[in-house]
Amino acid sequence: MMKLTRKAGLGIAAALALPAGAAMADDETIAFLTKNQTNPYFQSVRVGADKAAVAMKAKVIHYVPTKPDSIPEQLSQLEDIIVKKPSAVAIIPVDYKALVPGIEKVNAANIPVINVGDRLAGGKFVSFVGSADYELGLQVGRYLLKTMGGKGNVVIIEGVKGTLTNADRTRGFADALKEFPNVKVLAQQPGNYQRLAALQVMENLMQAHPQIDGVMAANDSMATGVIEALDAANRKALVIGINATKEGVDFIKSGKLLASGDYNGFLQGCIGTMVAVRTVRKQEVPKELVMKPVVVEKSNYQPYDIPADQRSCPTWEEAVKMGG
Repeated sequence: MMKLTRKAGLGIAAALALPAGAAMADDETIAFLTKNQTNPYFQSVRVGADKAAVAMKAKVIHYVPTKPDSIPEQLSQLEDIIVKKPSAVAIIPVDYKALVPGIEKVNAANIPVINVGDRLAGGKFVSFVGSADYELGLQVGRYLLKTMGGKGNVVIIEGVKGTLTNADRTRGFADALKEFPNVKVLAQQPGNYQRLAALQVMENLMQAHPQIDGVMAANDSMATGVIEALDAANRKALVIGINATKEGVDFIKSGKLLASGDYNGFLQGCIGTMVAVRTVRKQEVPKELVMKPVVVEKSNYQPYDIPADQRSCPTWEEAVKMGG
């Protein structure tokens, strides 16, 4: 596997190794930036990107901050990318506002940008690939509250404050709660999209509140941390998450997680890379490809019960329909 020189402050940047005999265009290299190494969602994004690149006979170089969700590190990575001049950039920005100056520099270097996941607040990008976070929060929140019978006590475990995904998902939760006036919100605290942080938050919330009937977690990693805390305290509550990761699906199968919203990282990695390569090849791409919201629960989890490395990317025609 080819490796890039790592500058101080630069995260992991590893080139995709192609199967023996596969043709690869030297001028079709996609730099793909994700937020951290630990969240299963970003892991599946990278797997999807790699699979799409192999199928299209292009190359992906992954940039991942060594410190999770580091704004300075991701800005440094963009500086490095401008020097290396890949064919295109696909980015899930650590912060949708703070990364704009870096994106504007990439724009000035005439490198096409594909925005994945969190929608950038500025700069120019060819296309946006993502999911409807507000709708996911609304629909999975409704599912929890209906299952609770429209009454009881809930807590909300947010992601990283200031991120667009968190703002939209928690806004969806809040609007779902407006439809159920007999449900009381006991607390709303950030778990920073991390399992351990959410576990610790839930431990503290359980000490403060003897009766918690439902938990709205803004991603699956936090939901699994919440479940671990509940199990350790021998407490019961209905828990929902978002991302529909393989880990989340395993918890749905076991009955410990009620449901998850399909924020499909694998597909976003596939489609983001496909858009980038098509852009380099001067092929038409939509301005937006936004996946339709799906609540994944015990009756429909089967298509998600497959590890990312065993999945296949959609065809371009299928991708366009998914994001229509």
